Amino acid sequence: MQADQIRMTMMPVDELIKKAMTGDEQSFNQLVSLWYKRIYNYSLKHCSDESLASDITQRTFIAVFKSLKKLNDISRFKPWIYRIATNFCIEEGRKKSKSKTVPFTMNRSEDGDETVVEEGIAEGAFFNPEMSFRQQELERILFDCLDGLSSDQRSVIIMKEYEGMKFREIADVLNTSENTVKTWLYRGLRMLKQLLEERKITKETLSYEL
Repeated sequence: MQADQIRMTMMPVDELIKKAMTGDEQSFNQLVSLWYKRIYNYSLKHCSDESLASDITQRTFIAVFKSLKKLNDISRFKPWIYRIATNFCIEEGRKKSKSKTVPFTMNRSEDGDETVVEEGIAEGAFFNPEMSFRQQELERILFDCLDGLSSDQRSVIIMKEYEGMKFREIADVLNTSENTVKTWLYRGLRMLKQLLEERKITKETLSYEL
């Protein structure tokens, strides 16, 4: 069994998806293991509530389990799963179930690879209470400002700036054109910058503190 798990872990994602589509439970569980944290972190950035982000993530994978066999092109798995998660996030946003108590890092993938960025304090890092407090306060302000954007602008910014996704992938997720995505990103970043400046927060402050 252990050898099977090792082989499953080393299996390319496309192969895992193919096996999961046949109803292979072990493959699906491995697929969940690979994607769970990324979808959770994505949901957390949207709703800023750990419990709600966990609920959205669970609902996302339940939906994936029910509909995976209907996925015609496995190369579109990434935008497909993000679309499911985004729809749940927007649904919760409409219910105004928002909280701003959980921070997130501003690190993101530069090349769009599917590598999960670990969050938290690095092992052996020196803990500075004052710096930690200032970081949490800045992150709270950032949540407030993100919540001040439209759902489309917020989704695009999170996917592009924090998830490192490409414009065509985001367009697939939101079922729109790449030009529309670029417009939402431009307007969203401009509005986010304005909201942050109103709070006396600059790009340099965020880069230094976060």
